[in-house]
Amino acid sequence: MSEPKTKTITAAVLVIGDEILSGRTKDKNIGYIADYLSAIGIDLSEVRIVPDVQDDIVAALDALRHRYTYVFTTGGIGPTHDDITADAVAKAFGVELYEDQRIIDILLQRLKPEDLNEARRRMARIPVGGTLVENPMSRIPGFRIGNVIVMAGVPTIMQAMLDSAAKDLETGTRMIIENFDAHDLPEGAYAQDLGALAERFPDVSIGSYPSMVDGKFRNQIVARCKDAGQLEGARVEINAMIARLTAERK
Repeated sequence: MSEPKTKTITAAVLVIGDEILSGRTKDKNIGYIADYLSAIGIDLSEVRIVPDVQDDIVAALDALRHRYTYVFTTGGIGPTHDDITADAVAKAFGVELYEDQRIIDILLQRLKPEDLNEARRRMARIPVGGTLVENPMSRIPGFRIGNVIVMAGVPTIMQAMLDSAAKDLETGTRMIIENFDAHDLPEGAYAQDLGALAERFPDVSIGSYPSMVDGKFRNQIVARCKDAGQLEGARVEINAMIARLTAERK
């Protein structure tokens, strides 16, 4: 009986905004998206941050959308002059923008007709061929065209849009993660052994992550794999390595 095959679905995140690069706004979306996608079986493989420059956004989109299953963008879909994500996405796909009447109707539920100025109407523009991504938080939707999902930059709104977009995403085999406490072992004590172990289990992603706890370095080894059998083999060897090196240091 053949072993079940794992299925890999990949994604990239494109963060758009001068305010992120300047440090004025601290990004809170990347980590959330990474955790969210991992939980549903999508591997976040790359993150890029670009300024509010149309050519830069288009270049990043063209690079990412041809490489990964999905691209999630955050930021740049508001009413101001520097909210140019919709323009850039349309240019990347070689299509025009149009004003979606459904979004206009949503805006008119909150505004008087005389207050629906040109700036606010900018939020109703989506590329031809795009579909709306619902936003139960503030109502104004994002959109999807091809494999690109365009979302707001405000974290609570982005999270609501991600929930909506996720309903139509193809997902793959979920990653299984094992954490190992390396106690007080310095990385240099196990680096060579860990490297050899990683070579023996090429399908298992193995990393070492130091941290400072109570003024002392504490290291944790993390093993990630979609195949439970291979991960189990690595788990046994990592535990044995930690036990051996700990005993040698006593």
